[in-house]
Amino acid sequence: MGGQYRIRGDKYPRMRRPRRHGRLVVLAITSVTALGVAGWGTLQLFDVFTGGGNPASAVGVKAGCTTGASPSPRPSPSAALPEPDRITVNVLNATTRSGLAKKTADELEKRGFKIGDVGNAAKEYDKKVKGSGVLLGPASALRTTLPVLGTQLADAERRTEASRKGGEIDLIIGDAFTRLTAEADAGRALAALNAPEPAPTTKKSC
Repeated sequence: MGGQYRIRGDKYPRMRRPRRHGRLVVLAITSVTALGVAGWGTLQLFDVFTGGGNPASAVGVKAGCTTGASPSPRPSPSAALPEPDRITVNVLNATTRSGLAKKTADELEKRGFKIGDVGNAAKEYDKKVKGSGVLLGPASALRTTLPVLGTQLADAERRTEASRKGGEIDLIIGDAFTRLTAEADAGRALAALNAPEPAPTTKKSC
């Protein structure tokens, strides 16, 4: 045979196929891309579960925080409230029932109050108090002596006079008056008045 190849003996030349370099390159690029996408997806899932640095966005954290109030002790107001034996009370009768002022004054004295004037109410109050009574004092008494006396006649009205001087306060007995608050109840009210009270403080919980 005349040509490029000659057959010698019983062996024939082998014809090799050209290598497919192009397909390998494509497969390599596809693999790298797939790995990149998978890595990006993993990163996104990690951010979702960890919050991506923001605790508010992490899975498992409540959608919103709730603010609750919890009591915390505050200073007792007893420092500003005098004891009954430091309070002078004028007991004045604005009713038509005689002897009522003296009887009430004696009871208040037994409970530890100092007694000042005992008699009839001034003209501006005489027969004009329809309730059980009026507790009257200077402006400074509104948060000091009047609350203490108020424990002895719980439903009495409290009033102040800006022009009034001194520390004495009045208990003006009205038409609806029958008796002072029971001593046991008055004692509990006085103890509660002097006891520390919880003041609410806000606390966040998420």
